[in-house]
Amino acid sequence: MASARLAHNISRREFLAGTAAAALGLWSCSPAAPSQPSPQASPAAEQPRYGGELVFAVEAEPPSLDAHRETTFAVLHPFAPFYSTLLKFDQYNYPKVVGDLAESWTVSPDGLVYEFKLRDGVKFHDGTPLTSRDVVATYRKIIFPPQGVVSARQASYSAVESIEAPDSRTVRFKLKYPSASMLTAGFASPWNWIYKADIIEKDPRWYEKNVLGTGAFKFVEYVPGSHVVGKKNEDYFIKGRPYLDGFRAVFMTDRSAMVAAIRSGQVLTNFRTVFPNERDDLVRALGDKVAVQESSWIGTITLVINTEKKPFDDPRVRRALTLAIDRWGGAQYLSQFTFMRWVGGLVRPGGPFAMPESELEKIPGYWRDINKSREEARRLLREAGVPEGFSFTLKSRNIEPYPTFGVYAIDQWRQIGLQVQHQVVETGPWTQDLRTGNFDVTNYFIAEYFDDPDLLLLAFLSSDRTSVNYARYIDRTLDDLYDRQSRELDPEKRKQLVWEFERRVLGEMAYQMISLWQHRIIVHWAKLKGWKITPSHYLGQDLVDVWLAE
Repeated sequence: MASARLAHNISRREFLAGTAAAALGLWSCSPAAPSQPSPQASPAAEQPRYGGELVFAVEAEPPSLDAHRETTFAVLHPFAPFYSTLLKFDQYNYPKVVGDLAESWTVSPDGLVYEFKLRDGVKFHDGTPLTSRDVVATYRKIIFPPQGVVSARQASYSAVESIEAPDSRTVRFKLKYPSASMLTAGFASPWNWIYKADIIEKDPRWYEKNVLGTGAFKFVEYVPGSHVVGKKNEDYFIKGRPYLDGFRAVFMTDRSAMVAAIRSGQVLTNFRTVFPNERDDLVRALGDKVAVQESSWIGTITLVINTEKKPFDDPRVRRALTLAIDRWGGAQYLSQFTFMRWVGGLVRPGGPFAMPESELEKIPGYWRDINKSREEARRLLREAGVPEGFSFTLKSRNIEPYPTFGVYAIDQWRQIGLQVQHQVVETGPWTQDLRTGNFDVTNYFIAEYFDDPDLLLLAFLSSDRTSVNYARYIDRTLDDLYDRQSRELDPEKRKQLVWEFERRVLGEMAYQMISLWQHRIIVHWAKLKGWKITPSHYLGQDLVDVWLAE
C-alpha cells in the first residue's frame, strides 16, 4: 500500500525546491548553445514488453482536431499520438529538450538564426515522405496564418521574421531579435504538430476535422461522444517504438463514472488529474495494483470579464469583483477536496518568475485582510453606480474544478451584494461562447508546458495581438511590457517587467482574475509503464515509450 502512495502531501518547501530545480533547467537551453539530441530511450528498470492496447479516459471532447487552433488538453490527449513535433520535452528529464523530427540543431552566436536538420526517412501515415517543406508550411500556418484561420499561439512568435527550407532536410528560422524562450517555448511546443504541406496549401482548415501525421500511432477512428482509436505505426521513425499495439481514448465527462472506470480497470488512467479524495479512494480499493504520481502544475483557472459589456467596461467594477474573492482562505478550504492549492499571480508560484508573497499582497484581490478588501469592493461598486443586488451570469466549463471554483466565486460575490447565476457548459459550446463574447464573466485557464512568461502572459495581450484574450480589451501598455520582457535576456530584469505586467492586469485594470494554482495527481494501474508525470498535462502524451506489463 505504501508504494502506491507517492508523496500524498507535498509541503510548500518541497514545492519551491522542485520549481527551483526547474528554474535551473530553464537557463540550460541557451540560445547560443547548439544541441545534439538522440532518440529518447525508456528509463524503465524492467524490460519493456511489446503488445497490448492502452485504454485511458479523457474528461472532455475537443472543439476541433487542429492543435494549432485549440487550447484544450481534450485535443492533445487523444490525438497527440498521431503526430510529431520538431522538438519536444523529455518527460523523464524535464525540462530538458530533445529532438523529435529534428535530429540536430544549431543556433547562431547572435541568437538570430535557428537551423534544424530533419531525420531522414520519416513518412506520413499515407506513405509520403516528410520534408522540410512540410515543416515550413506548418510553422507558417502557426506564425503567419491565412485569413480565417485561427492560430492560438501566433503572438508568441512575434520574434520570427522568416522561415525557409535551404534543402529537403533543413529548416531555417530567422529572428528579428534574440528571444530568451524561442527554443523551449517555441520549437518544443507540444501543440505544433507537423502537418502535410500539400494539404495545408489546398485547405488550411482540413486538419480541424481530419487526421494525418507522422506519429507513433496511425489513426483508426474517432467516434464523437465515445472514443478515439489508434494502431501501431510499423513505419515509425524510431526503430523499436512504439511498444503498444494500439490505444483507445474513451471520452468520459461524468467524473464519478471515470473514477469508477479506473477502479474497475475498464480504463487504466486519466492523464489530466484526479482529486485528493479520488486518489485516496482508489488507493484504498486497489492498493499496490495502482501507482500514484504527483507534481506541482503549471495550471490555474482564471475568471475572464467581458470588458465590452456594461458595467464590466469600468475598471472599478472589475476591481470590486477581484477584491471580493478571498484567495488565502480559499487555498486552505479548496485544497482539502480539489487540486487547487497555491496562491499566485500570472506565473506559477515558486517558479523562476514568480512574484514573492510580500509583493503579491500589495495587489487588490491579494490583500490578507478580506474584510478590508470587501469594504473597498462595496465602495467601488457604489462609486461606479452599480446597484445593490446587481445580477449577472458566470459561465463555467463542465469539468472540474471549473464548476467548484465557480460556486466558490459566486458565494464570495454575494458577500458584496451581487446576485450571480451559474451556468455550466460543455467544452465545445463553452469554447464557442469564449470566441464570440457570449458571456458576462466566464472561467478560462492558464495551462502551459513550460514556466516562461512568453507563454504564461500570452492570453493577456490586446485582443488584436492574440486570439486567446477573451476579455476583449486593447491595452498597448501591456503589449509594450510583453515585448520588452520577451526581448530581455537578463533574467532579473525580465522578472521586473513581468511583475509590472502582472500589477496592471490583476490590480490596476483588473482585466482578468486568477483563482489558485493547481497540484497534479495521476493514479494509474501499475501495469502501465514508461510514463512519467511532469508539471504539465500537455506533455508526454505521444505514448512513444509507454508499455503494458501484462
